[in-house]
Amino acid sequence: MENHAIPEKAAVCGLYCGACGIFLATQSNDMEKLAQYAVRLNQPVEETRCLGCRSNTKTAWCRACKMVSCAAGKGVDFCGSCNEYPCEALKDFQAMMPHRAGLWESQARIAEAGPEVWMREMEIHFACPACGKANTSYDIKCPSCGNIPGNHFAGKHSAMIKEYLSKLSKS
Repeated sequence: MENHAIPEKAAVCGLYCGACGIFLATQSNDMEKLAQYAVRLNQPVEETRCLGCRSNTKTAWCRACKMVSCAAGKGVDFCGSCNEYPCEALKDFQAMMPHRAGLWESQARIAEAGPEVWMREMEIHFACPACGKANTSYDIKCPSCGNIPGNHFAGKHSAMIKEYLSKLSKS
């Protein structure tokens, strides 16, 4: 593994855990939102809490992440450090959901500036530009102040997010 401190909210795949609804609900102890996520994921609320992919408190999904075990087996901290990057598994993972749209940019930035700098940038990137509140990747509108977009990521990827949320609400 590389030689630096890695924030708990920096996933090996390049996701920023601080923009995850489950992470934010866990941090604020929002039991109503955690219960909603638990139902959606078909798992108990206790299995739904998460404080980041590198923390000891992870959802069942994050605990079973194949990319974490793959990276550990290859001795890398991030997929972008692997000789096989980007592999088919990561490409498939990235293409599945809108909140993964920035993985390639994140991996490049982590390699260029390091995980600590990237983390500080992500905290700004996923905060509401009007009120500064941390928001999820899917918050097109800030739940706190109503600003549109809810964060820079949601503004950049709003068409993809709206399409995904529309399909989700119909299912």
